[in-house]
Amino acid sequence: MPSPGPYRAIFSAPGTKGFSAAGFPGRLTISMTSIGVVTMISGITGRYGLAGAVSAALAISSAALGPQVSRLVDRHGQRRVLRPATLVALIAIAGLLLSAHLRWPDWTLFAFAAAAGCVPSVGAMVRARWAAIYRDAPSRLHAAYAFESVVDEVCFIVGPILSVGLSTAWFPEAGPLLAGCFLAVGVLALTAQRATEPVPHPREHHTGGSALRSAGLLTLVTAFSAVGALFGAIDVVTVAFAEEQGHKAAASVVLAIYAAGSCLAGAVFGLLRLTGSAPRRWLLGVCAMAVSMIPLQLVGNLSFLAVALFVAGLAVAPTMVTTMALVEQLVPRAKLTEGMTWVSTGLSVGVALGSSAAGWVVDAAGARAGYAVPAVAGASAAAVAFLGYRRLLPAPQREGSGTDGRRDHEDQPERRVA
Repeated sequence: MPSPGPYRAIFSAPGTKGFSAAGFPGRLTISMTSIGVVTMISGITGRYGLAGAVSAALAISSAALGPQVSRLVDRHGQRRVLRPATLVALIAIAGLLLSAHLRWPDWTLFAFAAAAGCVPSVGAMVRARWAAIYRDAPSRLHAAYAFESVVDEVCFIVGPILSVGLSTAWFPEAGPLLAGCFLAVGVLALTAQRATEPVPHPREHHTGGSALRSAGLLTLVTAFSAVGALFGAIDVVTVAFAEEQGHKAAASVVLAIYAAGSCLAGAVFGLLRLTGSAPRRWLLGVCAMAVSMIPLQLVGNLSFLAVALFVAGLAVAPTMVTTMALVEQLVPRAKLTEGMTWVSTGLSVGVALGSSAAGWVVDAAGARAGYAVPAVAGASAAAVAFLGYRRLLPAPQREGSGTDGRRDHEDQPERRVA
């Protein structure tokens, strides 16, 4: 059994325990909001199609606004940007809850969901702090990314239970309401810690436009759009399937088991001394996620579903850890937060597509048919991973001398500035 020493070592630097702990409630918001919106709107209106569409609108808005918030963070610092962005997001969340509770016209749900898209990517902010501390210690940075992936999965264990549980046992708006409270607490706690905040990079360090101009990063983002569709569809269909089985509240437990599989795999992955190619590990991870969707087509009861999702979860966190490591290699230091947020953006776009598609399939053909949506999404992610694999390789290993090969030379000075 590997020693847990790498995890103890990463917390030897001053302030690391504080900012990592502060990020936890902020990230609970992500795991609670989407499933909370689906549960809230479906509970009030009985319309899963509308619930999935509003959740999709929120995800698309996050995809559009999130990278811009992170780009401002890279330029001006976390404290100066996160607090006003969070205030706008909280006002929008409050409007979304009111419009659902008071049964305002459907368009108001979409309007407030769109405004709520400026919710900051707290996970990216925390990872940027780890990268600033351990940029010259790859093994510790790997352990830090693995630890944060475990924290993400813990959030996806606790968050859905809280969100769905409160919305079904108390009142429909309870889950998203608590998510907003966690966002406020997390951002305030994180931005209060100035000592570990990454140094902002002035505008003159941001040459070359968006971080997304990196062909390798574009491959990661595109693939994770399909992965996000897989996640979004599983959330919606699992809630619907649990309701069909007469145990809607059990959806939170089943989704928590899915996250538990990922959490376990991520914890073990962080203890390993890795060899071989990171792009190859990433490709295998994406393919494993795709294959793990096949058993869901045979689901007949909640017990079988829980086991299938636990196994499926084993591929998630290791793939996420490898993805963040690849982002750190592919984008210049001055754009690191933006680059990490683009991955989250890809997931958000996918969640939008997956949750919306799954909602309509559930309304039209029932919950069991809905599990075809994550299967298609997984196959799409694997196809993108195969097609874009070479863009992730170091420049000397690529065939040809296109844009990929030139980017590293252009970005190296920016890395040294950091």
